Order: sequence, then structure tokens, then C-alpha cells
Amino acid sequence: MALKKSELYSSLWASCDELRGGMDASQYKDYVLVLLFIKYISDKYAGQPYAPITIPKGATFADMVAMKGKPDIGDQINKKIIAPLATANKLSDMPDFNDANKLGSRAARKWWIGSPTSSQSSRTRRWTSPRIVRTATTSSAMPTST
Repeated sequence: MALKKSELYSSLWASCDELRGGMDASQYKDYVLVLLFIKYISDKYAGQPYAPITIPKGATFADMVAMKGKPDIGDQINKKIIAPLATANKLSDMPDFNDANKLGSRAARKWWIGSPTSSQSSRTRRWTSPRIVRTATTSSAMPTST
């Protein structure tokens, strides 16, 4: 069954809202926009010698995805992705992906930084944010248990 664009947008919005938790939307956008920026520059400029932005080895979006499920993912994103990109390109005001005040404690955010559970089907996993189960037929997101 084909997924309608409006259903996709609704699903994405609900997933983002669920992941945001109690964080103010104005702060949450900082994290989302940085992730989108890293994805964009990784796709467009990684490995290009004369690119307008330098992407250090080990600081691509793929490198960040490889960290998925690690207990210290926030700290690793800060040290291995954000810091090298910021230093190489003189970027400032990057969000702290290990900030417990904004993102909650490790225990509180553990459910959304891991990988999808093995019990999820491949069809479900395609439309899944980390640890948020969402299918085209459901209308709410639910954290999975580990």
C-alpha cells in the first residue's frame, strides 16, 4: 500500500515531536538542523578536494550513524563529528549532543539512541526513527523496550 505524502509528513512530525520530549522546539531545531546540515554536506561534499566546506576523515554522517546504539553516543558525536567539522571550517555555536539538561540523562534518553529492535520487520524499520516504532498504519509513536 502506497504511503500518501500527507501521511508521511504527519508521521515525521509526530516522530520528531515524540523525540523532542520536553525540550522547547526552539532548542530542538538546533539539533535537527545540525544533523540535516551534516547529512547534506556529507552527501554533497565528502571526498571532494575543492569543496567549499572541509569534511575531515571520520566526521561524516555515515560515521555518525555507525555510532548508533553506543551508550556514549552524544559525547562521541561531539568529539568525533562536531568538533572536527567546527575546527576545520571555523564553525561556532554548535549544540552539545551530550547535554543532560536539554536531552535528559543517559538512562532517560537510552530508548531513542539505540538501533531498532530485531523484532521489527524490515518494512517497519524503513519508517522508524531510532527506537520509535512507526508504521504507515499506526497513528502514534511508542518507545520499544530492550
